[in-house]
Amino acid sequence: MFVIVGIGNPGRQYENTKHNIGFISLDFLSASWNIPISKIEHKALIGEGVHKGERVILVKPQTFVNLSGESVGDILRFYKVPPENLIVIYDDVNFDVGRVRIRSGGSDGGHNGMKSLIYHLHSDSFPRIRIGVGKKPEAYDLADWVLSKFTDEEIKTLSKVVDLVPDMVEEIMQNGVAGAMNRFNGK
Repeated sequence: MFVIVGIGNPGRQYENTKHNIGFISLDFLSASWNIPISKIEHKALIGEGVHKGERVILVKPQTFVNLSGESVGDILRFYKVPPENLIVIYDDVNFDVGRVRIRSGGSDGGHNGMKSLIYHLHSDSFPRIRIGVGKKPEAYDLADWVLSKFTDEEIKTLSKVVDLVPDMVEEIMQNGVAGAMNRFNGK
């Protein structure tokens, strides 16, 4: 079983913001794999299904980005899923818009949602898909930047990346993180 998490903030005011690229990606994955995200459990919106013979749980924590670990930790403990079978999709302000970096683990990189996950899981050894949302301009506060809406040009670029999310997740599930890194990193 795999748990696939998109990090973001709940509520209409946060739709199409940089911090919500994880939610946006998960919605596309849900539609592509025909696994509706419709249940409310463990402080999250959840979809359960099977993809290519593998049971999957799609998760959109409703705790806001900075507390994502509360929800995800509860889910992993409830379903007895090891961190290695968790895949997290989230925004990265250190990369240009649309750049992808897949990793098998590591630090939080300054992302508060990842900091919360690592704290609540007592582990940083879980696969992650980081999607670049652009570097913060000097005039912006970081919180204002990640909560800003995407421009039309950014949406065009990111839609190509979001289209690849099902392939990225499937590659990690079937062939491991190394294969996914070789295939998608730097795209």
